[in-house]
Amino acid sequence: MFSNKDLRNLIVPLFIEQFLLMFVGIADTFVVSFSSEADVSGVSLVTSFNTVLIFLFTALSSGGAVIISQYIGSKRENMASRSAGQLLMISMVISVAMTIPILLFRMPLLNLLFGKIEPDVMTACETYLFITTLSLPCLAIYDAGTALCRSIGKTNVTMYISIVANIINVIGNCICVFWFRLGVAGVAYPSLLSRVLSAVAVTAFCFHKQNAVRYKLADIFCWDGALLKKIMGIALPNGIENGVHQLVKVALSSMVALFGTYQIAANGVAQSIWSLAAIMGLAMAPVYTTVIGQCMGARDIDAANFYFKKLNKITLVLSIIWNALIFAITPLIVQYSAISPEAKNLVIWLVLINNIFNALAYPFAGSLGNGLRAAGDVKFTMIVSISLTVAARLLFSALFGLLFGWGVIGVAIGMSIDLVFRGAIFIRRLKSQKWTQFQVI
Repeated sequence: MFSNKDLRNLIVPLFIEQFLLMFVGIADTFVVSFSSEADVSGVSLVTSFNTVLIFLFTALSSGGAVIISQYIGSKRENMASRSAGQLLMISMVISVAMTIPILLFRMPLLNLLFGKIEPDVMTACETYLFITTLSLPCLAIYDAGTALCRSIGKTNVTMYISIVANIINVIGNCICVFWFRLGVAGVAYPSLLSRVLSAVAVTAFCFHKQNAVRYKLADIFCWDGALLKKIMGIALPNGIENGVHQLVKVALSSMVALFGTYQIAANGVAQSIWSLAAIMGLAMAPVYTTVIGQCMGARDIDAANFYFKKLNKITLVLSIIWNALIFAITPLIVQYSAISPEAKNLVIWLVLINNIFNALAYPFAGSLGNGLRAAGDVKFTMIVSISLTVAARLLFSALFGLLFGWGVIGVAIGMSIDLVFRGAIFIRRLKSQKWTQFQVI
């Protein structure tokens, strides 16, 4: 069903797109690092919370992508189009419902999450949270559009949109921070603008009549309970899984906040580099969704097994190469960050720990798990991921970081242990063939 050229045409644009999407956060942290350590700390702390929301929308769009892909595999284009329209509708509803309370109660929320942090750091947090929250509906609309584009193999469209959006974001960051001296707001407003333009562009493409599967107004402005149940049947477990995962990351950020400003700053810069290192695994995840989803929609189990093995090998090799490259350029990135020498040295160690495990374990803990979800095996992956996120990631991070006194180094080790356990379990699940027993549509 998918030639090597087909896979390459999926993977390359997705990799470039993920690189550019991650570059938004990296550019924010890097540019604001020329302002002050308090601004860097504020951006990094709020980013950990924003990532919870981002992954919730990602889970929702992933659920829609599975349904769309399976309908395409079963040659039911009309139902695939209707699924896309319903995904857009529910994405808009949920995003607005989340945006309003966050804007209204942002200060109590920040106090709850981060407690007693330095006043200048709290001010930076409040500013960055307010502006970035305004972009949540646009982010949800964009994610719904990317789900449709990826399902029909048009990954180059979202790649081009990301290129334009990131150019706008980087230029805006430089102008607002270096020229207008806006600090945290200077990196937040360009991100807002880039998300607005991205949402408009991808939605316009998804309405294009030349696409066999596309948005239709009749499919958007209606409520198809049965179809939404199928979408949410994939999205809800995935969303709960990602939500718990990201909430634990917020808890870990709260833990990091206890280690002092220089460790917070080092962790913020390291997280940006970690995001860069994770690009390969994140880029491969939608490939699994499209390929395995279409195979299972056609009920071709042999093809699904074949592509699982092939994609696992591709993902592992590319992840090792990419993570090694990112670690090699880390000293250059750190050199130009306006943080203390002690913090710079700490960043190197944090990136080394992360990249080793990210290269070897994440292809199975992350990308392979996405393939299992595309086959409909969502409850098992949810239970495993939530259990290990709490039992391994949180507990080991607290053990090494707080009890042993290793600080952010201990947190990085605890997070890596989670990936090892999860990857091993998903490999075993793949070999058991129990994922073939599920039928989504």
